[in-house]
Amino acid sequence: MKNFNSGIIFWITGLSGSGKSTIGEHLKAKLEKEYGKTVIIHGDDIRKIFKFKSYTKNKRLELGKSYSDLCKLIAKQKVNIIFSTVGLFKELFLYNRKNLQNYIEIYIKTDIQKLKKKKSKSFYKVKTSNVWGLDLKPYYPKKPDIIIENNFDKTTAKLAQTLFKKIKNLKKKV
Repeated sequence: MKNFNSGIIFWITGLSGSGKSTIGEHLKAKLEKEYGKTVIIHGDDIRKIFKFKSYTKNKRLELGKSYSDLCKLIAKQKVNIIFSTVGLFKELFLYNRKNLQNYIEIYIKTDIQKLKKKKSKSFYKVKTSNVWGLDLKPYYPKKPDIIIENNFDKTTAKLAQTLFKKIKNLKKKV
């Protein structure tokens, strides 16, 4: 993972509503201070910018690989990226491990029943198709570099603080 000619890619994945984006927002200043210039990119933002409307499994995997390629391009310019996306594909995690340098896979583990009860996302409130954890079976990362459990009993700021400590410990080992 140690490549000083490339930025670090902090790939945050988990179910929709698990806190990925919010945790990433809290994390940015800490990472920037410790590791240099850092940008945040949310998969949903890229989807909106390029008007990707398809939510089929194949199109999502194709889009996930495009996200990965975008991160690679930015990291080559010595910029760190916090990238938050659902992207719960085994093929995508393998693709990232093979193609990305300085890649840190972070999984926000959340119970789908708690998400449904919380109903923070509209598709948990009304019947919608192509939703991870509902009608699409997610592939949860088997060996992510870091796991953060979000049971909604801690603030996202506190979870980001825990995540930052785990990142620092991980980087010390490299």
